Amino acid sequence: MKTYTVQAFWDDEAKVWCAEGVDVPGLCTYGNTIEHLMQKLGVMIPELLEANGILTAEDGDDIPFKLLTETTAIAHRSGDA
Repeated sequence: MKTYTVQAFWDDEAKVWCAEGVDVPGLCTYGNTIEHLMQKLGVMIPELLEANGILTAEDGDDIPFKLLTETTAIAHRSGDA
């Protein structure tokens, strides 16, 4: 069974996690937290895979996916160098 990949990143301006489907055509959504985003993805991924004719009856009801996240931060040097 295939594991579908979803890429997520933090949008600092909007203060939300944004997700796009690497393997899921048409997937573009957001959530205030990773948990909220995962809940939305659990519903949207099967719906979009079915709508795009990617899922078959043999695929069953459980569709595995992995969420790859990315965020950027700033590290500061101490003045002891």
